[in-house]
Amino acid sequence: MKNKVKEVLANLLKVKIEELKDDVSLQNSIGVDSTEMVESVIALEKSFGVKLNIKEITKNSTISDIANNIQSKLAK
Repeated sequence: MKNKVKEVLANLLKVKIEELKDDVSLQNSIGVDSTEMVESVIALEKSFGVKLNIKEITKNSTISDIANNIQSKLAK
């Protein structure tokens, strides 16, 4: 799951997958701004077919947090 999340975000944000660490927030690690966060949420929703709460994703979420959030929605 984390690898797929990293793949989607790396393609969208034009960064190397290696830059996307599991335990660091997107905003702190690669300086993702608010517009990019919204675009990231939309891309993740399309990729996984789930509806994400943007507030949950943007509040300093790590890759692990995002993957767990998506996983929990897929399990429902």
